[in-house]
Amino acid sequence: LALVGTRIRGHVIAVRPGHGINAELARAIVKEHAKIAALSVPRSFPPGEGGLDITQVMEILPHRFPFLMVDRILGFDGETKCTGMKTVTINEPYFTGHFPGHPVMPGVLQVEAMAQVASILLMKLAKSASRIGYFMSADEVKFRKPVFPGDTLFIHAELIKARSNRLAKAHCSCVVNDAVVSEGDLMFTFLDK
Repeated sequence: LALVGTRIRGHVIAVRPGHGINAELARAIVKEHAKIAALSVPRSFPPGEGGLDITQVMEILPHRFPFLMVDRILGFDGETKCTGMKTVTINEPYFTGHFPGHPVMPGVLQVEAMAQVASILLMKLAKSASRIGYFMSADEVKFRKPVFPGDTLFIHAELIKARSNRLAKAHCSCVVNDAVVSEGDLMFTFLDK
């Protein structure tokens, strides 16, 4: 596993070790590491257009407290990518019941945060203030790590597919401390307000 070239934070148990199998495992680990590194926390605005503050986000999205899950948009990369941010605080109302004594951000709210960032990206693409993106479905959703109060959630959305001016699909992920905590493919439709 020295072929990986980076420290592996984990415990590897080999049932049938051998050079060929180890080399194949090392290649798979390098490939996954490259995918995760591409989602790393932005240290500055992503290339492309600047971001949106909370006031501008609220002009685009109809959501309000306690269901507004985006604090700001850090930036757009063309018309296909967008990065948003949510600072998770202990003052969020859902922490009183999820879970008492061990607060964890609910996964469904992480999906909602991804949907809101993707919706902002799609509204920019639609270039129409009279329409709104409605969240239709979620596929391949995975929750990899818990999100705790004090974490900063970086939410990435990338447009995968757009059919006519009515349907769109985006791959989204939430990242905390350079680690993907949740991800999924979300489908949207555009309707008049």
